[in-house]
This record gives sequence, structure tokens and C-alpha cells, in this order.
Amino acid sequence: MDRSSHPRSRRIAPVVAVAAAAALTLAGCSSSSGGKKSEEGAANASAGKATTPRMTVALVTHQAPGDTFWDTVRKGAEAAAAKDNIKLVYSADPNAGNQANLVQNAIDQKVDGIAVTLAKPDALKGVIGKAEKAGIPVVGLNSGLSDWKKLNLLEFFGQDESVAGEAFGKKLNEVGAKKVLCVMQEQGNVGLTQRCDGVAKTFEGKVDPQNVNGTDMPAVKSTITAKLKQDPSIDYVVTLGAPFALTAVQSVGDAGSKAKVATFDLNKDLIKSIKAGDIQFAVDQQPYLQGYLAVDGLWLYKNNGNYSGGGEQPVLTGPAFVDKSNVDKIGEFAAKGTR
Repeated sequence: MDRSSHPRSRRIAPVVAVAAAAALTLAGCSSSSGGKKSEEGAANASAGKATTPRMTVALVTHQAPGDTFWDTVRKGAEAAAAKDNIKLVYSADPNAGNQANLVQNAIDQKVDGIAVTLAKPDALKGVIGKAEKAGIPVVGLNSGLSDWKKLNLLEFFGQDESVAGEAFGKKLNEVGAKKVLCVMQEQGNVGLTQRCDGVAKTFEGKVDPQNVNGTDMPAVKSTITAKLKQDPSIDYVVTLGAPFALTAVQSVGDAGSKAKVATFDLNKDLIKSIKAGDIQFAVDQQPYLQGYLAVDGLWLYKNNGNYSGGGEQPVLTGPAFVDKSNVDKIGEFAAKGTR
């Protein structure tokens, strides 16, 4: 593969992305806004928009139908796109082969940049190589921290799932857990596997992994319920996504179990459950930030040659714990759909 034409081969000295964004973003609206809207926008400095040429960026994720986590990722991406005068094209499919086809569609449309999740990186290797040959910069987000450099991506924005899992395991030790059911909603997703493996690495008790079909929530509920009835020694259910945590709470009730629930990821409904004590804590990887930085990173590269982490290090957006001690403050943002 000829890598000489890829963006990573033509880099200039790295600059911190946030500082560059502040320096390059102008206070006025984009040139396409015009008239009264421009005047209104100019009155609010925080609503500044770039006057750089219009770009088209494709955001391609492995979102499953009904998984609200990705709504937050998308909101962050849309916020960056609005600021940077970017047309954002969003598409998603949990099937890795179909996701690869969506990336190919973006290449065929000759977009200016692609942001992609790498839940199953091997399935996307070929099409990412095609984007490289076409001279289209590609950044990774959310899933694929272990593989983004192997696939020659420009930058990566997300959480180190192994580190997050290890932190989660230590938290379970602190709360006195003894036996954990770790519920994985998508078999073969490397990020989810790393989460459970990370928990097992630091947790001093026993971890029982359980695969479920995350696209069939009634089946998720019945599987967790059956497992809790079968093994009353399980004292914590660990889910790897907010919607599954809420379902696990129902399963605990149905099973007559005394198990507590903790989870990875966050949404506004989960905030309510933490406040109510139904869920003990959550690890927030800040999906809004992932979407925002991925799109903004492509704009910065095209307009100023910046690339976060110098192509050598990812930009980490988590982990951060949310529990009763800080849930009220985080809840203010979650209510807006941005945490």
C-alpha cells in the first residue's frame, strides 16, 4: 500500500487542537448565513462560526437501532459541524460488513473527511485503506483505540476501555462486591471485551461474563433475570451501556435478587436512576466530546494542518465516575442530551 499520499505522511508540527480551534474560529457566522442571522450571531461571541470553505464530513458508527448513546455522540459532532461550516453526513450499522459499505459510500461521495468507529477493526481495514488511497483523512472515535495506529488513522478520540475496566474493578472492590455478572450486549465487539477483561483484572472477586443480544431488549431482560435466579450469589450486575443498566434494574426486581447495578456510559434516564439509588454508579466516557473532537479534528487538519496527539497518542475522553456525589451537576448537562 502506497502511504505517501495519506495525510499522516504530510504532517506539520502538532499543535494542541483546542488552542488552535480558539485561534482559528471567528466570532461571526459563516458566510452562507448572511443578513439578519449574521447580525444576530455576531452579537453572541459564543456562537462564533468559521468562515473557512464548506467541508463535508462523514461520521460512520456501529450504532444499533435504539441505542441512545449515539444520539449524544451525534449531538457533539453536529455542534462542531455547525461551528466549522461543515456538512455532516451521519450513517450507522451494527453489522461490521454493512458499516464498511457505509464508509465506501462516503469515499464514493468524495467527502473531505471520515470519522469512524472501530468496534470490529479487521472488517474495516480494507475500506479504510481505500480512503487512504483516495487522499481522504480518517479519524477514529469511541471504539478501536488498540487498532487506530495499525490502520494508519490520523487521530483517535475516545476512552481506553482496558483502563476504564480496571478503574471499574477497583471501584467494585471499594463498595465490597464479591461476584459480578458482566453483561456484554454485542459479541465480538473488542471494546466491550476489553471492559469486562479490565474489570476482571483488578476486581478481587469473581467475574461471570454474559453475552446478550443488545438489539432485543426483552431477551436481554429475560437472560439477566434467569441468571440472577440461577445464581443468588451475584451481588452486582455490571452492564456496558446505559440502556442495559436500566433493563438490569428491572431484571433484579423480577428475579427477587439483592444484586446492585452499576454500568459503563450515561444518559439522562440513567441520571434519574443514580439519584434514586437504583444504579450505584456509572463510568462516563463523554460521548459528546468524542463526536465533537472527531469532527473538529478533521476541520483543524484541513485548515491548519493540526493533528491531536501527533499521530502517536490518542486523545482520551474518559473514564470519569458519576455517582450520588456529583450526579446533580452532571445531571444538568445530561438533561440537555449532551452528557
